[in-house]
Amino acid sequence: MALHPDRLFPLEPDARAIAHRLFGAVERLPIVSPHGHTDPLWYANDEAFPDPASLFVKPDHYIFRMLYSQGVKLEDLGVPRRDGGPVETDGRTIWRLFAGHFHLFRGTPSRLWFEHALETVFGIDERLDAQNADRLYDTIAERLTEPSMRPRALYKQFGIEVISTTDAATDPLAAHDAILKSGWEGRVVPAYRPDAVVDASQGGFRTNVENFVALAGTRMDYQGYLNAHRIRRAYFKARGATSSDHGHPNARTANLAASDASVLFERVLKGSTAADADLFRAQMLTEMARMSIDDGLVMQIHPGSFRNHNPDLFDRFGPDKGADIPRATGYVDELKPLLDAFGNDPRLTLILFTLDETSYSRELAPLAGHYPALRLGPAWWFHDSPEGMRRFRELTTETAGFYNTVGFNDDTRAYLSIPARHDMARRVDCAFLARLVADHRLDEDEAHEIAHDLAYALAKRAYKL
Repeated sequence: MALHPDRLFPLEPDARAIAHRLFGAVERLPIVSPHGHTDPLWYANDEAFPDPASLFVKPDHYIFRMLYSQGVKLEDLGVPRRDGGPVETDGRTIWRLFAGHFHLFRGTPSRLWFEHALETVFGIDERLDAQNADRLYDTIAERLTEPSMRPRALYKQFGIEVISTTDAATDPLAAHDAILKSGWEGRVVPAYRPDAVVDASQGGFRTNVENFVALAGTRMDYQGYLNAHRIRRAYFKARGATSSDHGHPNARTANLAASDASVLFERVLKGSTAADADLFRAQMLTEMARMSIDDGLVMQIHPGSFRNHNPDLFDRFGPDKGADIPRATGYVDELKPLLDAFGNDPRLTLILFTLDETSYSRELAPLAGHYPALRLGPAWWFHDSPEGMRRFRELTTETAGFYNTVGFNDDTRAYLSIPARHDMARRVDCAFLARLVADHRLDEDEAHEIAHDLAYALAKRAYKL
């Protein structure tokens, strides 16, 4: 199973040799992780991870999504139920179940990430299966007791320079405060995620907004609500935040008159229709862009997921359990109200993501290739695979170039997959650049410069890190 040094490089000997040279120059660059979902408590408390299953299986929706599709019950993977009902709690039992189904991950990025972590972190170069499950479990479990396996030590081992978490607008950020007070040299910054107080289609929206406004100490009207966002954004900035993040069902924006927006706000507080909720989300994206120009936070839009598509699973286990499905997403018409207002303002950095690959060359690359405020986020979620990353470069580079993109972010809850994901992205980008050099479309010295920027510099610059 040992990781092959040529993995993900071109088959053609000349291009492969170029890719090796490019990758050799960027392989050890520090990791900038400007968007992700690791738990800030890991870094604040710096406690040992409890067992291999808690490290690799329980937090990773990529893994239990695949297992569930083949009939494995989430209860048997230790996923907590909303009603507090019984689930498997023994890590070894969960690990055995995972090992017995590991063949399901053949050809997937999850297998590449997992095996990269096994070899580079634990020195294990054999493939997981039912026969070696207990032995590998014991090897990993023993290593997890060592100080070198705690979150802060792994942060240093992985070569992480800075990592961003994603935090609700009402989060007190106590873990971030604890990190700052501890004197640890690692840099863990929050990101402002206001979805729960912006999306009126979510349950408990009015209560969420009331708590949000009370936390900020503002009035319960539209202007007070906007001021609450400004206050909370400043609170996040004071703790190192450089970005906000918006996970909306679509990319629709609106730019209503203040009086109309105020009326809409009062209407959605009373219980919104789907149309009103959609319009309010659209209005708030434009308001968030306006605030970004004022306070400098980089703005990310992650649209296009039909979240919690499986109602039975949602009812029993809650959100983020592998039942989110991509859907078609438009950008040209949807973003126009926001771009009419702020698209030409270089003070705004708006990073666009998509789960709809058909929009790469038709909409996203032309938009980012024109508007100074726009940048393209990397291949995301269902597409952060070798094939997805190649398609992203092939479909966007000819129109947007490299410098209207923002490098790579890992977007993960699975801590040990972070270096694996950056390794994969660097290899795929070096392979793409190597083919351009082999085709005599780039000089190799140019490719080296671009490889460095894609692996490191663009993310630092775009996210103001």
